[in-house]
Amino acid sequence: MSDNLKHRLEIAKAAAWEAGKATLRHFQTRLAVEWKADLSPVTAADRESEALLLSILRREFPGDAFLGEEGGERPGTTGFRWIVDPLDGTKSFVQGVPLYGVMIGCEDPKGDVVAGAISFPALGELVAAARGEGATWNGRAASVSQVAELKDACVLFGSIRSFQQTESTAAFERIVARARLCRGWGDCYGHVLVATGRAEAMLDPVLEVWDTAALLPILEESGGVFTDWKGQRTIRGRSGISTNGKVDRALRTLIEG
Repeated sequence: MSDNLKHRLEIAKAAAWEAGKATLRHFQTRLAVEWKADLSPVTAADRESEALLLSILRREFPGDAFLGEEGGERPGTTGFRWIVDPLDGTKSFVQGVPLYGVMIGCEDPKGDVVAGAISFPALGELVAAARGEGATWNGRAASVSQVAELKDACVLFGSIRSFQQTESTAAFERIVARARLCRGWGDCYGHVLVATGRAEAMLDPVLEVWDTAALLPILEESGGVFTDWKGQRTIRGRSGISTNGKVDRALRTLIEG
């Protein structure tokens, strides 16, 4: 790993952890909720987390661009860009459910995401990866499962409404009928469960770039696959499927009908 990439990964991990700790001050409290135009919730915890991420990353890398879910785009001069979701799973957070995360992806001048870090503050978990260096889960190596058949697989998903919105309900039902176990452990936590070998697939037909940037390097460096709903390796497909790579073909067949 180059010194530059190593430094970026270490700062991403530290920033995700610090911002995660900040969200805990608001977790399971009577926090006011606002609703954005797309009917997604936002709270003071989201905004505080993003402000802290921006402060840390701009202090360490003042010339890098920054894209945050809440504050939008801030241009840079180096060609590198940080893409962050300061609190992925705000609906879970508001419900007092601990399956939410702070997500950071680092995009290089070629447009490839070369590092990612996700903290789960209420669970005490940190997952991270850098291109060519493998993935870690709380400091130890992370890897996908070896389950090879969909009939033996645990398949995760987020909101059933997202399948309805994208006319993917039939595909979802085909997958549910064939998988061993299906659970709605949604948002970034579901994708990380795949990266750490605790599930075989996670389905998300509706995502934004800040939801996906950290996921691609983490899934690939743990031995898995991350694509959009059409099967393309991209963070810009506005959807996401994480798999252990072994059930990928079976899932693709069912999605395509």
